[in-house]
Amino acid sequence: MSPIITQEFIEDFIKNTKIPFFATQPKLCIPIIIRLCKKMSNGIKFDDIKVYDDLIIDGHHRYLSSLIVNYEIGRVLSHKTSATQSIEWASVEFDENDWDTPSKISYLNEQDAKYNQMDVEFVNRITLG
Repeated sequence: MSPIITQEFIEDFIKNTKIPFFATQPKLCIPIIIRLCKKMSNGIKFDDIKVYDDLIIDGHHRYLSSLIVNYEIGRVLSHKTSATQSIEWASVEFDENDWDTPSKISYLNEQDAKYNQMDVEFVNRITLG
């Protein structure tokens, strides 16, 4: 059973977990993390995250969600730019407002269903339930 994901839960998780990769994104969205945790807990597979040395370049929401639900997510090497900066997870801000519109959530669910070769209604039930 997945934990109830709240800002307090995430902050406690970060404080009590050794996280191997550093963030490079200063802010993340809690509703996105919740949806990803639900999907990962139901075995839905995702694209690999992109890393450079010990930095996450792309895939912060997927990475943190995978740690929360103990889901193995793949990693591929990427590049960083001169603007890429390492951020301690304790400094990352978590927004309780949803960054995705209902139409974007629907689109992402369709893409996840297609990628996983499953019925989109199953994916919709996971994210809405």
